[in-house]
Formats: sequence, C-alpha cells, structure tokens
Amino acid sequence: MDRRQFLIHFSALALSATSGVALASPRQKTPYMLSLWTGTAPGGGGPVGEIHVSEKGAQSHIAAPYLTVIEPPSPKGHAVLIAAGGGYKRIEMAMEAWPAARWLVERGLTAYILSYRLPGEGWHDGNKVALQDAQRALRIVREREKKVSVLGFSAGGHLLGLAATRTDYRSYPILDRLDEQPAYADRAALIYPIITLEKPYNHSSTHKMLVGNRATDAQNAAWSVQNYVTTQTPPVFLVQAENDTVSDPHNTLIMQAACVRAQVPVTFYRYPTGGHGFAMGRPGTQTTQWPAHYLKWLNG
Repeated sequence: MDRRQFLIHFSALALSATSGVALASPRQKTPYMLSLWTGTAPGGGGPVGEIHVSEKGAQSHIAAPYLTVIEPPSPKGHAVLIAAGGGYKRIEMAMEAWPAARWLVERGLTAYILSYRLPGEGWHDGNKVALQDAQRALRIVREREKKVSVLGFSAGGHLLGLAATRTDYRSYPILDRLDEQPAYADRAALIYPIITLEKPYNHSSTHKMLVGNRATDAQNAAWSVQNYVTTQTPPVFLVQAENDTVSDPHNTLIMQAACVRAQVPVTFYRYPTGGHGFAMGRPGTQTTQWPAHYLKWLNG
C-alpha cells in the first residue's frame, strides 16, 4: 500500500466509523503506516489490489500487511500493539481498533494498529499468516519502543494471545536482521478473546478459518492459546461478558486457569451483560468500566 492508498483508506475508516468516537484529535500526531515486510510476505500468494473496507469500517483483502502508528504529542516509549477481531474473516477496525487507539493515545501511549493477513485469502502459508504478521509486528515495535504491550479483541485476542505465549516459535524463516530479535510482549490484554479451539469450544469462526471443521484433536490443541502459557508468559488482563454468544465465556476462564497454574499474574473482569464486540464498553452495561481498570493495570 502506497501513501495515497493509505490516506484514502484512513479517510474511509474515519467516515465509516460507527462507534461515535472521532478518529482525529488535536492531542495526537498524524497517523502513518509501517509496512511489515520488505517485498513479498512469507510464503507468497494472497489477494491482489487494494484493501477492502466495508461500510462498517472492517478490513479484508489485505495484500500487504502493515501497522498504522498513532502517537501522542510527547511519546513516553510505551506502545500498545492492537489487533481487532472479526473471526479471521475481516478486521473490525472502526468498531474496535480505532476507538481503542484513540483512547490510548489520549492517555499518552503510542498505538500500533495491526492490519494482518487473513488465512482464507489464498496465502500459501495458510493458517500461519496472521501469526507471522503478529510476530513481525512485535519485532518492529520492540525495536522502536521501550515497553510493548498487546491489546487484542475477539479473534485478535486469540492472535495476540498466541504471539504473547509462543515467543520461541518461529512461524516464518529469518528474512533479515530484525527477525533475529525476539518477538515478545511485556503485558497482554485479551478482550472477549477466543482462547481455545478444543472441544466442546470448536464452533467459532476462528476455529473454522484456522483448522476447519474436520480438524483433529491435535490440530485443535496446537492452536489453543492456553496450551502455551508458561512461567515466561507476561502478565495477562482478561475481560468478558457472561452473555457472550460468540466467544464462549469459558474461554477466559480457561485462560485464567492456565495462568494460575503457571503462576502468571492474571487480572480478570467479568461482567453479567454486554454480549460480544462491546469494544471499549457497551453503553448501559458494566463493560464501560473495563478501560479504567485496564489503564491502571497497564501502568502498574
């Protein structure tokens, strides 16, 4: 994506945002983009042409994955890598990523929004492409910032949960000097995430897109975040509503239990209502409380 395409794309997102939160702010610098890969992304393949942005501001058809960087006037060296959800079929930028980024920047943090490849769009490396992008993004942000946290929503929570826990896994071959550096986060916040693909929680879009309906138990286990939690996993922050019908509420309970077993600090906020996709909080529900708790945890 060149600069002209990026500006057109950014404007489209701004116009299509349905969150009621303005994307432009006098307290932030002009957003800019960073390409993840020099030349062809690992494996090759994928869609051709410009990114698709839906009327609701969701991305798909991502031929060249990238980061959108939004900085506060005086960056403090603490950055948050954001991955929105969408079941690995799309990326809910306007609903989740942009409001979260603006909220963070207004509080002095630098936001890096990840536009990752979607596994169903013809990539030769199939279900690994999003994780490849997340690991590469962590390396890029780590080189630029003193402290790096991740914030993932829904399928984006699954993606960044894997990236935060599978730090020793090399999802793509070394391509340059940057790939010789570790890809890890200092903290991981997962908001109504998909955590497990194992039975009986194997009916999500994440499961379908990554391993398919005929997946073996071993394949389900291999893509389940809780199976990679170790003593080296960074502190985890979890949020979910009890009436979530997309990400079964057991997902966060499973992740919490895995953290407790590995003696990983875990903070968990569970709300009676809010459903799925409440992003920075659904008006009229207690989910509006989580960002304040998150900021305190993030700065702790």
